[in-house]
Amino acid sequence: MISLEMMPPLMFGGLVLAMLIGYPVAFTLAAVGFSFGFLAIHLGFFDLSFLQAIPGRIFGSVLSNELLLAIPFFTFMGAVLERCGLAEDMLDSMGQLFGPIRGGLGYSVIIVGFILGAITGTVAAQVIAMALISMPVMIRYGYNMRYITGVLAASGTITQLVPPSLVLIVLADQLGKSVGDMYLGAWGPSVFQIALFAGYTFVLGLIKPDHVPAVPKTALTLTGWKLWKKCLMGIIPSAVLIFVVLGTMMLGLATPTEAGAMGAIGAIVLAAIHHKELSSPGHKMLLIGIAAAGIGAVIGILVGEGKLFKLTFAVVYLAVVWICLEAVRIPDLRDLIKQGYETTMRITTMVVFILIGSTCFSVVFLGVSGGLWLENMLTSLPGGVWGFLIFINLFIFFLAFFLDFFEIAFIILPMIAPIAQKILAPVVGADAALIWFGVMLCVNMQTSFMHPPFGFALFYLRGVAPKEVKSSDIYWGALPWVGLQIIMVVLVIAFPWTVTVLLDKPASADDISRIRIEVPEIELPPLDLRSFQKPP
Repeated sequence: MISLEMMPPLMFGGLVLAMLIGYPVAFTLAAVGFSFGFLAIHLGFFDLSFLQAIPGRIFGSVLSNELLLAIPFFTFMGAVLERCGLAEDMLDSMGQLFGPIRGGLGYSVIIVGFILGAITGTVAAQVIAMALISMPVMIRYGYNMRYITGVLAASGTITQLVPPSLVLIVLADQLGKSVGDMYLGAWGPSVFQIALFAGYTFVLGLIKPDHVPAVPKTALTLTGWKLWKKCLMGIIPSAVLIFVVLGTMMLGLATPTEAGAMGAIGAIVLAAIHHKELSSPGHKMLLIGIAAAGIGAVIGILVGEGKLFKLTFAVVYLAVVWICLEAVRIPDLRDLIKQGYETTMRITTMVVFILIGSTCFSVVFLGVSGGLWLENMLTSLPGGVWGFLIFINLFIFFLAFFLDFFEIAFIILPMIAPIAQKILAPVVGADAALIWFGVMLCVNMQTSFMHPPFGFALFYLRGVAPKEVKSSDIYWGALPWVGLQIIMVVLVIAFPWTVTVLLDKPASADDISRIRIEVPEIELPPLDLRSFQKPP
């Protein structure tokens, strides 16, 4: 006879076993959930009416969740930008800018990885694009093979952490927090991680200069203003798109879904203006749109949002529509947009089906007291808060050997989020607890793309690397960078301010005690009581 206490560990073990078989995760989750659900009904733990919660949650919490609408927009934005040639130009210009210094090509890959991470959000395309462009150049100038493979794979995974990452959107949704707060929390670790990667390259250049040699100045094809112009032509449009997406969201001007929609349109515009076949009227409309946006911004600051302000931005919208029509006219971009739609459809469908499957599993898991079993297990760990964090991070680290990020987010997070809120709130406050926890797990799950033998970034790299690059070089080259990512996890655990520094601080009791509510005195006319007297 199976007792109620045995059901949660049996469910969890059954899920792991079913996943190891290799069946699609979404259907595995639903199958395990329903199997144990009918077993629980047979054993009398709950009745059939309890399973009515499953369609209720699917239609009430999943399919009607407006925040998840941001996923297809950001996916489409990344799918367009990863193929429009922006990465190639940025890597070429940055490589020539930093090339003459020791480790310069490594710095250029790290910086471009950071910028592309902030506008594309997809690991696969970033690793493949940077490997195809930078690997032959780095091999030609004598860079160590293991350093080459490591820096390319690691720089591609930065996109997991840098806003507007899809990972952060999913984490915010599953943890019930604001996407804007999750983005603000992720900026600190993002910058620190870039500094760690650059610091490792710098130290390697001091200890083993032959591993990261400087590019001879005679090999540069661009110098002076022409080089700076090419760099700025890649950086400025990217910075504008980053502001349109992230700036409007963080300033409270747009919701994540609206910011994603603007990012999708911005990606088409960026791809169009970057294409050589953009017509002369298209270039003129671009200049008119830029001028109108600048004039509109000045008018909005000095005068306010009057008719003139609205007129200038109407011109901006007209220029955007014109350039989007130009993109449809160009055959290459038309095919690019079509590929973007197909990629978006596949990823969005996958996410929705995993969500449906995880809902089936989690409802039954909670119905057999799985939440209480998990809470008792995690709160009784030795070491208190730090013991909990170390255990969870080790658990996620090893789970990432076998599971994709989406699977971890939709299966594990809903179970441990309430426990994390309770345990971490005394350390950083109730408002910031889950933001800290979510960003910490995001840094941790970056390693799932890097650690051998199942790191997807390593597979992508193996697929595009030349034959002279050994698989052993790819795997050994990844290890120092996995170590740097683990150091970053430790830093986020040890110094919560790396995440919370940009978040709004909740009002303390002292702040509340200083609040004064002043009601202005209102002079009322004298009350005429004669109107209330009864007539004689």
